[in-house]
Amino acid sequence: MRNPKNNPLLVTDNLPRYDEILPEHVVPGVKQVLADAEKRIAALEENLTPTWDGLLVPLEEIGLPFSYAWGPVGHLMGVKNSDELRRAHEEVLQDVVAYGLRVKQSRPIYEGLVAIREGGEWARLDEAQKRCVALKIRTAEHAGVGLTGEAKERFNEIAKILSQIRTDFSNHVLDATKAYELIIDDKKDAEGWPNSLRQVAAQSHRQANEGSRATAEDGPWRITLDFPSFYPFMQHHRGRDHREQVYKAYTQRASSGELDNSALIARTLKLRLEQAALLGFETYADWSLDAKMAPDVAAVSRMIGELQGAAQVHSVRDFEALQALAKANGQKEPVMHWDVSFWSERLREQKFDYTDDQLRPYFPLPKVLDGMFALSERLFDIEIVRAEGAAAHKWHEDVQFFTVLRDGERVASFYLDPYSRPAEKRGGAWMDDCLGRQWLNGALRLPVVHLVCNGTPPVGETPSLMSFSEVETLFHEFGHGLQGMLTTVDYADVAGLSGVEWDAVEIASQFMENWCYHKPTLIGMTAHVETGDPLPDDLFEKIAAARTFQAGSSMMRQLSFGKTDMLLHSAYDPDGEETAFDVERRVIGEMAVLPPLPESRFLCSFSHIFAGGYAAGYYSYKWSEVLSADAFGAFEEAGLDDEAAVKATGRRFRDTILALGGGKPPMDVYRAFRGREPSTEALLRHNGLL
Repeated sequence: MRNPKNNPLLVTDNLPRYDEILPEHVVPGVKQVLADAEKRIAALEENLTPTWDGLLVPLEEIGLPFSYAWGPVGHLMGVKNSDELRRAHEEVLQDVVAYGLRVKQSRPIYEGLVAIREGGEWARLDEAQKRCVALKIRTAEHAGVGLTGEAKERFNEIAKILSQIRTDFSNHVLDATKAYELIIDDKKDAEGWPNSLRQVAAQSHRQANEGSRATAEDGPWRITLDFPSFYPFMQHHRGRDHREQVYKAYTQRASSGELDNSALIARTLKLRLEQAALLGFETYADWSLDAKMAPDVAAVSRMIGELQGAAQVHSVRDFEALQALAKANGQKEPVMHWDVSFWSERLREQKFDYTDDQLRPYFPLPKVLDGMFALSERLFDIEIVRAEGAAAHKWHEDVQFFTVLRDGERVASFYLDPYSRPAEKRGGAWMDDCLGRQWLNGALRLPVVHLVCNGTPPVGETPSLMSFSEVETLFHEFGHGLQGMLTTVDYADVAGLSGVEWDAVEIASQFMENWCYHKPTLIGMTAHVETGDPLPDDLFEKIAAARTFQAGSSMMRQLSFGKTDMLLHSAYDPDGEETAFDVERRVIGEMAVLPPLPESRFLCSFSHIFAGGYAAGYYSYKWSEVLSADAFGAFEEAGLDDEAAVKATGRRFRDTILALGGGKPPMDVYRAFRGREPSTEALLRHNGLL
């Protein structure tokens, strides 16, 4: 261990020192880690032995400093972004990319891995170790280990360019989201708003304007493009002109001026195609799917087509119902994009007779956490305890830290960063590894994960009162977290979510969402913030009935994203006359009831595929959802009211889906849990689309 006084990024024990890391630590810290790693890789190449202990163990040890240096830098870019941190990140980004390519393209290491696979060592490895070796070989081949000369130089040049583009794309979306505001100062304009929106918008005004005395009752109110502000505004604001203005601003984020991502999209698609061609793949999608569960583009298209066939007629009916309601309530204009959320919410209130504001008081975050933890403890035979203190090294005062125990012994820990902070935190919700499970120097390092949400923040002394969709999001991310934490695989490359094919990573997360509709579970995590009363039975029944509300429209929206993504990466010609936006408009024209807005530039903020890991992989949400719904079907078949059967099924889920991680191919893991391959029946049934 190095002296933490020199640089917190160079400490390689316990937890990363998030509370000590400053932007000025990044460049010297990362450069030091890179220099040390380069020396160790060179030495390994000179003296490697094609065995597990002679090659794989040293590679894991060389990778350790990155989990304490580059890992935290990337994490802080998402949760504590600043101009200073961006500059530091950018200064070392190309060096990090170059080092990663240098290792993946190492011929001695690649040949050592192949020698393990083809020699006597192979028979001595367990299944997870064999998968480690196989995945490393595939990764090397996908990273251009077989390229030489100009082809290799060009491949590496493209990799560096794309890495920078991803960072720029993400920063542009963050900045564009942060730059917009709509101030509402007329109380008449706020009529019909739920109290939660009034509170969030008034608090936002106070935070953005020194000396502001904005109140929830009297305003002024500040509306932003951050989702906890944008979405309830679109649902509840009565003024169509304001809704149109905010909706268009949202769909045009990062599409103009210095923050315009349009050119980055075009360049990304062209470079990805070129890079795939260098490796011998016809399209980027072929390259991407070579490392996924889905066998090819045709298989993805079949799944999308099957689900579209079930959902499209329902989406048309959904829209017709909105048109009828809008007309009955005096709207003379045709229903447009900025009307959909508003009239959907009115229709939901009418059909199911409850409002979001009625629900929020029953879902204070502390109570929801208690209920979610109780469910996990019951299903998976674990215990979750709060573990606050200076040793957690939190990056923000709102961050919470917990430890997971099994049979009284710690098996994992996790951070929870629950609230929206639009000035420094990117939108959405995600889980990622802080530290992976692995043996190091004779000791087992236990996993630590980050769970990040952008939920409604507390207001004054009142805790965060969650919308039901925020509750579902929390369960989703916690499902990811459970797979990261309850792994029993001891090799970092295939422990937890590592090594899991991308289109299988959403199984555990989406599985957990199903429990939000299980009555004892949901009511058990509610307590009215003022009275302490649990959610009334009638409100639960309405939530359960509303589960399939506009499910066809929701599914068609997700399918259209997946189809657009796949077409852009499989059939689109970046040098042709058609633009990426033309492709998106064509898909929307085929799949959506409303024709696309000519001025919409949604792709400019589609970070999943242009700044995240979902390129030619957005279909993964639906691919995984088929499996997750079918997995929950195992609990339904066992009997949700049969406690012994639920516990037995939960232990089996823990010991397969959660424990085995990337140590086995995902279909093998799924069959080990379910006893068969998955069916789409449960997903369509849960969505009321059969």
